Amino acid sequence: MAPPDPRRPFKRPAFSDQQKRRDISLQRQAQNRRDAQHQARCLALTTMTLQNDSASASEPEYELREPDFEIEPEAAVKARDFDVREAASLRGREARRWFAKQLMLPEWMIDVPDRLSSDWYACARPAGKRCFVVSSNGVTVSRLRNGGLLHRFPSALPNGSRTNNSNRSGQSYCILDCIFHEADQTYYVIDMVCWAGMSMYECTTEFRFFWLNSKLAESGACTDPSPQHKYAFRTLVVYNSDQEGLKAAYAGPVSYLKDGLLFYNKHAHYESGNTPLVLVWKDENCSQYVLDTDSKGQIPDQQQVVLELLDDGRLATLDDPPVIFGCLNSDFIQKMGSQTGDLLRFSINEGALYFKDGQLERADLNYLGKPNRARAFADSYSKVMFQYAARHSPLRIEHLLASIESSNHQEITTDADMLG
Repeated sequence: MAPPDPRRPFKRPAFSDQQKRRDISLQRQAQNRRDAQHQARCLALTTMTLQNDSASASEPEYELREPDFEIEPEAAVKARDFDVREAASLRGREARRWFAKQLMLPEWMIDVPDRLSSDWYACARPAGKRCFVVSSNGVTVSRLRNGGLLHRFPSALPNGSRTNNSNRSGQSYCILDCIFHEADQTYYVIDMVCWAGMSMYECTTEFRFFWLNSKLAESGACTDPSPQHKYAFRTLVVYNSDQEGLKAAYAGPVSYLKDGLLFYNKHAHYESGNTPLVLVWKDENCSQYVLDTDSKGQIPDQQQVVLELLDDGRLATLDDPPVIFGCLNSDFIQKMGSQTGDLLRFSINEGALYFKDGQLERADLNYLGKPNRARAFADSYSKVMFQYAARHSPLRIEHLLASIESSNHQEITTDADMLG
């Protein structure tokens, strides 16, 4: 196939309105002022005290105790989202769902963002377990996306061990968004939510990444493990998403196993839940897991999707508002013994997603059963579409580079026109 003409804008068939939602998200964060400090305190306290009903690592010599800071009532904050007293007493699926909502979850890249080279960063994503790491009152705790306890340990983070806790107040906690890489027992920090009690929710990516790299190095958390700093912490090398930066992120050497690329909009705030301002992309050259596998680790012949059952029988994605893939009748729901909020797994018949004007019109689904109980959420629409495209018309690295090239050519042409 001939390479795209760089003089013409690069376009792929539309699967969604992802670019429109990116623009809306940037507008909304400028208008939506919230008590970010209150949210950070809620998350930190819940991480330390959340009821744990799943198998996890434990270190009994480090006893968890409730942090010294208090949560003030906030009438303007939605209780269901941020009431830490309620969340700390949750168990099972409700606890998993509450905690998973606190992470900023990337959408899957199903179209190339506008201004990719100027407004976005790119980095190689480590393979591993996504988690929050919270340090407070002389102990450090990490929790998985489903709320399960991963590790409890001493660290060099602010207030993260008994040796660096004596001169700090109970307000001096830290929250990092990490991926734990099993092979080298290292926490790779992909974002910063709070540092020494200062919330980063309403800071831009550009500032959070600058603060993360400077403060983490100053703390000593990037040093080799020791008795008072059990696990190493590392930051990622982040590039501007121009052609050279994208090539470096894609093919450059790293100390960890890659699992695709992450793209961050430079102007984005840290937003809980799914956001189109952070994107994940992968292919066979930078990830072992491009297509989803089944419980046996095999790629199924047909694409599978996990959807949530709504009260009217509709089958919905994780998104807000959700995308509807179909509807079950009441007899079938009763026969399955399912109820509102249950997650259900389906296969998609080959070529059986139908689109109109870039929007999903209908889907041909076959019911397979319920997913693993530890699962907290349905699939997002962007994940389903990325998997669908990967099987039929994948978004390749050449497409991303061509998009950057065509964008650069347009900018040069516009500048020349203005000068003329």
